[in-house]
Amino acid sequence: MGRITEDLIRRNAEHNECVIFSLEELSLHQQEIEKLEHIDKWCRDLKILYLQNNLIGKIENVSKLKKLEYLNLALNNIEKIENLEGCEVLTKLDLTVNFIGDLSSIKTLKHNIHLKELFLMGNPCADFDGYRQFVVATLQQLKWLDGKEIERSERILALQDYPAVEQQIREQERAYILKRAKEKKEAQRKLEEEPEKEDNKQRCGPGFDGRWYTDIPPALPSATESQGHVQAPKMQEEQNNTQKSDEIEDDLAFWNKPSVFTPESRLETLRHVEKQRKAQEKSSDKRKTVKPPRTLVTEDGKALNVNAPKLDFSLKDDVKRNQIILDLAVYRYMDTSLIEVDVQPTYVRVLVKGKPFQLVLPAEVKPDSSSAKRSQTTGHLVICMPKVGEVITGGGGASRSAKTPLDSSREQTHRRSKQTEKLEVDPSKHSCPDITTIVQENQHASRRLRSEPKTTPSEEHPDFEDNPEVPPLI
Repeated sequence: MGRITEDLIRRNAEHNECVIFSLEELSLHQQEIEKLEHIDKWCRDLKILYLQNNLIGKIENVSKLKKLEYLNLALNNIEKIENLEGCEVLTKLDLTVNFIGDLSSIKTLKHNIHLKELFLMGNPCADFDGYRQFVVATLQQLKWLDGKEIERSERILALQDYPAVEQQIREQERAYILKRAKEKKEAQRKLEEEPEKEDNKQRCGPGFDGRWYTDIPPALPSATESQGHVQAPKMQEEQNNTQKSDEIEDDLAFWNKPSVFTPESRLETLRHVEKQRKAQEKSSDKRKTVKPPRTLVTEDGKALNVNAPKLDFSLKDDVKRNQIILDLAVYRYMDTSLIEVDVQPTYVRVLVKGKPFQLVLPAEVKPDSSSAKRSQTTGHLVICMPKVGEVITGGGGASRSAKTPLDSSREQTHRRSKQTEKLEVDPSKHSCPDITTIVQENQHASRRLRSEPKTTPSEEHPDFEDNPEVPPLI
């Protein structure tokens, strides 16, 4: 049985950001609801309410909806129009295909002065003689009845014949009430017989009628016990097949059985469908094979690469900042609460809706200094993991140091600190330059330049060629 709960209303209020107190339109159709409740307390600003194709048997708990303009209760089990006086601005009421036989109950709608449209087709009262004339004369504010406009001449004629039509309607209502009383008694009798049938089926189950044990000898010797164990699974399988065939036969018999269209028959159909659904869920649970958990770390402690959610990703090594960046293309509109991040020194693991994504890192990182952020535009998950400065080899051997610019600068400062600096002056060297020798050194340098002979190619040189076209050198 379906009930109106706060969670149900919130799930159907997505267009209003799941806020129910200011909700103006609500659709609760095809929810197997049997009772109308809580709506007048939680959603007092409702203007449009859809409740068609449920199992509601009575109109109630809507009198506080002062702003309600349209109420749809088609395809329900309603037998009487009532409790709508408080809906002051109600303009349209749809009661198509219900079980309204008390046509006089429409008099309660006289207080709904703004009611313009009414639908009663498919109800038992719609088959009464004088049905339309009675409704048109009773509800003078109506403009449309069953989708057909009410003309002024039609209302005048209905008012003229109203006393006779009203008497005729009352007689038909009495006949319908007696008929409904018989149908209720018959439905109650069937409802009481169902438990007895179920008890008989359980008592006369497979094995009780002798179908399974007639061919088996009453006593088997100990030497043939193994044969009995082999026959047991076959018997169980045959028993299950027979049970399934019986269920199929019962289902066909239920749907082929002629029945009267009453509120009780609708409830009986619902119970049968619900029973079938539970049986299917039970059988499917038995057939389900539990998948073994996915292996993320081997027995020897080696992490594996896993991408169960099948997401695109990119792994970058940021040398400047000495960190590893993982960009995981998480779904854009997924809630962040469904994502869990776990950074370890040699691998990173991300759970996306319970599905693991695991990646082995090329270098050891610092989990405590790592950070995870999510893009507001793309939804991608970006994990920044600072490196500790050592490369983890896959073979499990000794790790070799990876020199970075930061490490090299540290080494240089360490070497400088080791070198000893002499503070004493070496007596063999002058602490200041000799000014008197500066001019002499320049003169000696000029003399050296003058004394150097000019190197001209001689004629006796083997590579020398005297070309007459070339002008002589000055």
